[in-house]
Amino acid sequence: MRIIPILLLFSFFHGTVSAQNTKAANAILPLALSGNFTDDYDIQYSICDSLWIQFPNTKYHIIAIDSKAQYILAKNDSNNPGDAGLYTRIDYMYFQNMKPYNWGFCLTAYNAATLEEAKKKAAADRNDPMKGCNGYPFSRMKKEK
Repeated sequence: MRIIPILLLFSFFHGTVSAQNTKAANAILPLALSGNFTDDYDIQYSICDSLWIQFPNTKYHIIAIDSKAQYILAKNDSNNPGDAGLYTRIDYMYFQNMKPYNWGFCLTAYNAATLEEAKKKAAADRNDPMKGCNGYPFSRMKKEK
């Protein structure tokens, strides 16, 4: 009789690990967005496949990346100074002729109650990067050396 609960427990953990591995495989950040950056407001960032850090103390745990539609879905860290534990959608775009800024981002949603709510938020207007981020400009990013 004890074998059944153990098998159920093993099955649960195996399924959880498999789901996490699948999620990680789907969250591959475009190379241009990976690394250490400073935006045009002099805010520093460190970004990788699993974590977006906006210094000094804001973190977004990356859940999914849609490279075709150019957005990232993330869960706000529970220790963030604002909107802790909620969900964020980060829309990004690439720039031409704006060196040293090669890309920019918009926090399209930063306090969504669910991941699905963040995902369904209307995309930022990439045709107007000066006002396409909820009436504000996209934050332009330059890579740190």
